[in-house]
Amino acid sequence: MKGIGFARGAGVRFVAGLMMPQIREIEARLAGVAGVTKVTVAGSARRRKETIGDIDILAVSSKPAVIMDEFVTKTPGIMTVIANGPTKSSIKIKPGINIDLRVVPAESYGAALNYFTGSKEHNVVIRARANKLGLTLNEYGLFKIKAGSTKKGAEQEGTRVASRSEEDIYKALKMAYPEPELRENTGEVEAAVREFEKKASGAATSKTGGLPKLIGYNDLQGDLQVQTNWTDGEGSIEAMARAALACGLKYIVITDHTKRLAMTHGLDEKRICEQWKEIAAVNKKLGGKIKILKGTECDILKDGSLDLDDETLAQLDVVGVSVHSFFTLPRAEQTARVKRAMENPNVDIFFHPTGRLVNRRPPYDIDIDEIITTAKRTSTILEIDALPERSDLKDEYIRKCVEAGVKMSIDSDAHAAAHFAFLECGIAQARRGWAERADIINAWPLEKMLGFLKKK
Repeated sequence: MKGIGFARGAGVRFVAGLMMPQIREIEARLAGVAGVTKVTVAGSARRRKETIGDIDILAVSSKPAVIMDEFVTKTPGIMTVIANGPTKSSIKIKPGINIDLRVVPAESYGAALNYFTGSKEHNVVIRARANKLGLTLNEYGLFKIKAGSTKKGAEQEGTRVASRSEEDIYKALKMAYPEPELRENTGEVEAAVREFEKKASGAATSKTGGLPKLIGYNDLQGDLQVQTNWTDGEGSIEAMARAALACGLKYIVITDHTKRLAMTHGLDEKRICEQWKEIAAVNKKLGGKIKILKGTECDILKDGSLDLDDETLAQLDVVGVSVHSFFTLPRAEQTARVKRAMENPNVDIFFHPTGRLVNRRPPYDIDIDEIITTAKRTSTILEIDALPERSDLKDEYIRKCVEAGVKMSIDSDAHAAAHFAFLECGIAQARRGWAERADIINAWPLEKMLGFLKKK
């Protein structure tokens, strides 16, 4: 009943990572329509928010009527047409999300993309900056305000400064270009101004308070949380390794559950030792194309002790721990429980650290600042779980880790071969938290990653 109440209170929003394949299919379909030269998904989907309320798509086309007809009649999963006009149409598709399509002129595409990407808070700040520079910014472009003219009428007076691309607009605003994931008015405007000014002065820009060099969408080399059919996963160790290899990964860690999670057929000390034999056999069979490491997702018990003995944990390449029970413990007790687990010298990573399920279950009550401090003190990695329903850590906590110098991992938490695709969602989460490649240990080569772990 608490879960139902939480879901109702979350409002009508959709988990973005689960919607992205459908969004991209629509984007690709529209890009192939005759006369279309540009199509971009804007809004919160472009900023890669955890949840989205609707979808905004912008297009440039020499044949607006053709793309509009395609949109309102042939979009897969269409439920109803809300509006159909020459330059803007709206539809609702399954599972009940609205999509707006706008066709804009090529000369104002960058301004429109900037405006409809948002966020609202970011847009307010950059419009204010434009005003300070004697300019006005709207969805049509960036315009110079002539003496005696109104801001509203500036675009009719032919005083356009920039509008074709976002890069041109930010340059005219004397700002470095902030990636869409950063546009939440959490310091990115000020950082972009500082970076622009330092570059203009010829000063070095590294470590000077400018924008972060965000981790890239192709930067991950490994995945440190993978489940198999030894417990609740669908694929064998070999099948999961081959799927990871097909995604371009160089190493994975097998992290099946431990014995307390009986419903997953969790592994005890005897069975996990048996699993190591299969890992060795598959490594030999694959001939070094990808490295499979021995690991665990070891359950943290109520008192903070662990579900496998230390002798077994010490023989693993990577030890991850997680909370799967007693979510309602008081804050101090829950925090102390997790801290005790993190202080175990065999523990390398704390998986999905707040236990939330987006739109379904709130995080358990834990002092995240104390957990970050403990992670720093004990050299424990905090995970960014990439499963869209988890997205855990959330972006503001990732930012705290970056600022504290606490390293993180981005893991798929894959229970099936298709789940490796969710790593992209975890990278997006990290980018919103201002994380760079240096902050994410599985963006590093295998030996460097292993050498950083606590027991090494």
